[in-house]
Amino acid sequence: VQLQASGGGLVQAGGSLRLSCAAPGSDARLEPMGWYRQTPGKERELVAIFTESGGTDYSDSVKGRFFISRDGAKESVYLQMNDLKPEDTAVYYCKAVRRALNPKYDRDLWGQGTQVTVSS
Repeated sequence: VQLQASGGGLVQAGGSLRLSCAAPGSDARLEPMGWYRQTPGKERELVAIFTESGGTDYSDSVKGRFFISRDGAKESVYLQMNDLKPEDTAVYYCKAVRRALNPKYDRDLWGQGTQVTVSS
């Protein structure tokens, strides 16, 4: 089972990109939740995510520029990135949760990552 992330690329500073992450239709228990990013030598960091209560959480560095959304069936999650800056350059990873019958057995899964490069 693989999460299908897409939408990365090369963009100039000030530009926009939209990332998408979809769970395979064959896995109804897989729920994409949000986005993290990572640059070489640094830990993976939160960008934007839907919380368990249905709200959203954003990194301070992207608030007001990035917006997370998802479809009603919770099969796909999107990240609209506006006013991109060179410091947004990173590999962006989609995070999903595979729901278990007992929530304490829910498991996090990661997509393969998509490169976002912002030139100055």
